[in-house]
Amino acid sequence: MTVTTQGSVLGNRVLRTEDRELAGGAGDYTADLPVEGAYHVAFVRSTIAHGTITSIEVGEAAAMPGVRAVYTFDDIGLAPRQGLPGVVPETMARPHLARGKVRFVGDIVAVVVADSAAEAHDAAEHVVADIEPLPAVVGIEEALADGVALLFDEAGSNLVAGDGTGEVEGLFDKVDTVVRATFHNQRLAGVPMEPNACVARPGEPDGGVTMWLPTQAPNGAQATLAADLGLDPARIRVIAPRVGGGFGPKAFDYVEWAVVAKAALLLGHPVRWTETRSENMLSMVHGRAQVQHVELGLTREGRIVGLNADVIGDAGAYPAIGTILPSLTQLMSQGVYDIPAIEFAWRAVATTTTTVGAYRGAGRPEATQMLERILDIAADELDIDPVELRRRNLIPPDRFPLTTLTGAPYDNGEYAKTLDAARLAAGYDELLEQQRARRESGDRVALGIGVGCYVEVTAPLGLDVEWGSTQAHPDGTFTVSAGTSAHGQGHETAFAQVASAVLQVPMDKIRLVQSDTALVPRGSGTMGSRSLQTGGSAIHTSSTELVVRAREIAAHLLEASIDDVELSAAGFGVKGVAGPAVSWAQVAAAAEDGTGSPDGTAAALREELDFAQGQSSFPFGSHIAVVEVDLDTGLVTQLRHVAVDDCGRILNPLLVEGQQHGGIAQGISQALYEVFDYDADGNPTTANLVSYTIPSAADVCAFEASTTETPTHLNPLGAKGIGESGTIGSTPAVHNAVIDALSHLGVRHIDMPLTPERVWRAIQQAAG
Repeated sequence: MTVTTQGSVLGNRVLRTEDRELAGGAGDYTADLPVEGAYHVAFVRSTIAHGTITSIEVGEAAAMPGVRAVYTFDDIGLAPRQGLPGVVPETMARPHLARGKVRFVGDIVAVVVADSAAEAHDAAEHVVADIEPLPAVVGIEEALADGVALLFDEAGSNLVAGDGTGEVEGLFDKVDTVVRATFHNQRLAGVPMEPNACVARPGEPDGGVTMWLPTQAPNGAQATLAADLGLDPARIRVIAPRVGGGFGPKAFDYVEWAVVAKAALLLGHPVRWTETRSENMLSMVHGRAQVQHVELGLTREGRIVGLNADVIGDAGAYPAIGTILPSLTQLMSQGVYDIPAIEFAWRAVATTTTTVGAYRGAGRPEATQMLERILDIAADELDIDPVELRRRNLIPPDRFPLTTLTGAPYDNGEYAKTLDAARLAAGYDELLEQQRARRESGDRVALGIGVGCYVEVTAPLGLDVEWGSTQAHPDGTFTVSAGTSAHGQGHETAFAQVASAVLQVPMDKIRLVQSDTALVPRGSGTMGSRSLQTGGSAIHTSSTELVVRAREIAAHLLEASIDDVELSAAGFGVKGVAGPAVSWAQVAAAAEDGTGSPDGTAAALREELDFAQGQSSFPFGSHIAVVEVDLDTGLVTQLRHVAVDDCGRILNPLLVEGQQHGGIAQGISQALYEVFDYDADGNPTTANLVSYTIPSAADVCAFEASTTETPTHLNPLGAKGIGESGTIGSTPAVHNAVIDALSHLGVRHIDMPLTPERVWRAIQQAAG
């Protein structure tokens, strides 16, 4: 069955059906769940970045009112967790509670379980950990220096992993110029509106434990908890209630969850934990954190000849998924450009900082930022307009599908279309004229225009397979399900739209079941902008198969040939016959009572399957940012942000715009506001929302977001991901705009975030 938007809800601006509950505050988040009599957990965390534990005194805390238990590593009975098997060395495994050493401020020394949260926190303050300080390792490149302190003595080095393309002979032999730069892609915190939490209730299923978690991937969390606790996965049920933002960090499986679950099993009683915002800033995984040494070789006409990049990523104190994010940067390092040769090397290092994980884009924004900044430096060097330089090097549409030099299997792309659309929408030529006039007048408020072109990978790292099911019920309603797990994306709306188009029934007849391992047998969760193309396609395909089966039952009931039965909004009828149709409700009832089958077989009218896309898809787009920079104060003011994104076929423009707007805001925030910093001793200096700056809606400009459509052949919907695109395109566009505003002063580069102080200092340095 072929999906068509004509005559269906697909392709239309359908309002989100879940928003009434969300906006009204009726949905339950993990901290809201009413688990009567649950004990509360408080974690005792190290205030020292790196040190040897000489003793932990828990006696006074254990004797305090309401305290049920105090556990250290020796008591909890959980083996250290391997960060990323096959990649991270076993010597760098993380103890659930610190053993022998602490390795970052926030490392867990002990856990207190008490009748109330107040009693747990009071007792936690009376746990005394004697820690002998060791030198901190904060800088990414510092971690590899000779004589630096080692986080894991047995590993013999702070190097976690590394790889690359290998050396390319004669990389720059035919170039006229080579531009070089070092870029720091700063560390970011996810800062979801809802911090981390969990509730553990022992006993079910089968003597195991039920966990409520604010996770992006319930089935993945189930597998990790099973390994931690030494239980069969069937004895662990994971439910994700409403989740207040994820952005990647909530795709991580936290050791805190396993500790709370083990405490519940040891005590035979429900246990819960909700972290504070300050605790969240320390313990929830961070993102980005790369140093990039880049060289780009070009001809004097602006044709790219070769790219050389040496990238070092910070994996944090206990390396895990963050270890391989530089490899995604390598994968996407060709971007949208026809680059004849690429030499890329990457490494990941351990530092005495919070563990690094996925953060919206996860390795791909870093690649785009690297390419788009070095291209702007090249444009300045060659005196070629930045848009024109990009256009000369774009991969043309007739080259697709293609596999890049770094192994990315691009499905399709019309890169010039989005760049031309963004240029037109922004009025680029008029902006250049305004800029020239203002510079000539000596205006102390400089105008900057920045462009960012990108291609990104969605459903990466083998995340292109997803489970889905569709079931018809005798009351005329339907249940669809997928192994994705929404945390604000609008899956209830989107998946109902997909099923509605195939089943030809109203959306309000369709209910989505998700985020519960007792009801969803498998699934990879929601991350990597994968949900519609995998989960949506799984529901589309299972709905299509349900129609096939329902036609067989309807044919039996109508005493007609299957080939003569067709589905319409009225139900199943015989082609060309004006007689009554058989409704979905009748077909479902007949399936369940056996009257719909010649041999009387009775079974629910349900189809389930695993949809396999076969590879990732590659959305793309172009952004143009317009800013003003006050040359006396360094203050950056955003004037406009024009985004043209292509995510394949668009099924609901309203949902796409929401994702564009959220992503653009996060990308702008990295460019201008956010950074998670440490001092030389490894102490966080931006560990709360007083010092860690994020913008409000009032701090960003209005967004001019539009789309082009280049459907992919990889799935029946023609859809690609959109959830991270805005983040990837906006950061370099804004960054380039700020540098462009200062380029006539001789400013070549400023590392993010482009705060007024950093910009002002660059202006002063250029003047001096």
